[in-house]
Amino acid sequence: MSSIRIVIFAKAPLAGLAKTRLIPVLGEEGSARLAARMLRHTVTEALAAEVGEVELCVTPAPNAPEWQVWRDLAWTVDWQPQGDGDLGARLAMATQRCLAERGAVLLIGTDCPGLTRDQLREAAVRLQSHDAVIIPSTDGGYVLLGLTQYRPRVFQGISWSTDTVAFETLCQIGALGWTVAQLPMLRDIDEPADLVALPPGWLAS
Repeated sequence: MSSIRIVIFAKAPLAGLAKTRLIPVLGEEGSARLAARMLRHTVTEALAAEVGEVELCVTPAPNAPEWQVWRDLAWTVDWQPQGDGDLGARLAMATQRCLAERGAVLLIGTDCPGLTRDQLREAAVRLQSHDAVIIPSTDGGYVLLGLTQYRPRVFQGISWSTDTVAFETLCQIGALGWTVAQLPMLRDIDEPADLVALPPGWLAS
């Protein structure tokens, strides 16, 4: 398998700033605790997949005090700042940086408890025979995007935070003439209605 990097896009799970759409149900502290749990789950599964290096691409920057307790965990991950710009610009920057040195990149977030080491391994396998791989989310976005080539077009003209993100991304990939593998859809945890999809016990204090 060519060298690969899993890039986890994450923001600090702070009360009042994390999972804000869940605050009416869980409160600020409860939403932050859930965000922290999802972050731990994502890093754990990414490391357990053992398909390549793991990077935490974070906001605020890794040296911010908000991340100190997390850096103390001594995870075997590389810490990188997300940088400026909209989500598309930040994803493009991370992709370009990683593919300059590696054969493939898997871009993921921290909002999907259903994204496990098994799906990460399957995505990595698909990139051996495809230019791209995507795991759509039930809300119209995607929970994983894997690439073996960098073209800024993949991240341009996308209506971020809408239910057309995956469709528009696939259109851009198709326009480039790339081959793409689609894996089964998963569910992000963003809205109160999504909480039913959490694993048992995840909301326990």
